[in-house]
Amino acid sequence: MAKASDTLWDLAIAEVEKRENADDDGKRAEVWERSVLFMGNKNGGKTTIILRCLKREEIPKPTLALEYTFGRRARRPDTPKDVAHFWELGGGTSLMELIRIPITSNSIRTFAVVLVLDLSKPNELWTTMEKLLQVTRNHVNKILAKLEKTNPEVATEIKQRMRNNLQRDHPDYELVDPFPIPLVIIGSKYDIFHEFDSEVRKIISKTLRFVSHYYGASLVFTSKSEALLLKAHALVNHLAFGYDKSKSLSVDHSKPLFIPAGMDSLSQIGPPPASDSDIAKLRANTPLELWKKVFEKTFPPKSSCDLQDTRDPAQDLQYAEHEVDVMRAQKKQELEQYKRNASKSWKEMDFGSD
Repeated sequence: MAKASDTLWDLAIAEVEKRENADDDGKRAEVWERSVLFMGNKNGGKTTIILRCLKREEIPKPTLALEYTFGRRARRPDTPKDVAHFWELGGGTSLMELIRIPITSNSIRTFAVVLVLDLSKPNELWTTMEKLLQVTRNHVNKILAKLEKTNPEVATEIKQRMRNNLQRDHPDYELVDPFPIPLVIIGSKYDIFHEFDSEVRKIISKTLRFVSHYYGASLVFTSKSEALLLKAHALVNHLAFGYDKSKSLSVDHSKPLFIPAGMDSLSQIGPPPASDSDIAKLRANTPLELWKKVFEKTFPPKSSCDLQDTRDPAQDLQYAEHEVDVMRAQKKQELEQYKRNASKSWKEMDFGSD
């Protein structure tokens, strides 16, 4: 209700806010907020995909550690814009512990992960995927364990939502192990991958199909091609802004894959790409472990040190600042002294999940 003291400007602001916060029935429209974490191979194209989704014409720059940006979209005209928080983890697998920053008990209910795997580097593929998903899953499970004590309804809702990606009458319902939060796997650099031998492409494609289906994830192959970027864009928009899922499907190994979560099956994927005798010799406790051993027999993984980003951004001359560098050197000395005096090593310390 307007007051006598209100100026014309005050009344105008109040009217705009009223219109922006109301839906067609005059009721306040709910603003949704979601968060998406991009992680994967170094130089795998994560930044390019994010910029494309946000429709920003910028030249991608290397991601140093953990970077943040956001996007806003309105579901329909004259309604408040929903907000999507985009986080990007740089350094391949070298900075995995930073996932604790964006994934918290407050954000987990609306959180999703996009794993970008460089199809042109098959020898790094499984190690990168396994390490990043394992660390993320362990962290999310810790948060869920806490929520089961403090807010069991939310914990149950999150777990049930992931199970809903696969219908109960699906033949694989009891055989898969869904990731605890929504997951999209993007195979990047398809233009290079397409030049590989057809049998090599088939092994990699079948393996990623299995992993995606096993984790209840969506899978898409992309490149700099506008048509392929749009397909990846559609899956990310579903996570970030709640847009409808795409109904298209492509499982032909000679073409770019596009398989939304829940639309594949173990029978369609087939067995691991190895002879029956070779499979019989492999010792594995889970289907995932079996596929890993078959895949790594063809593509031996690089050692962990090869996948680490050894460059220290703080030593990069383009970021040099004298006062900051002097203070940093002092703090580094203090840290080394603390580590020598601490009763427990850094690895034994519990920094908490949030």
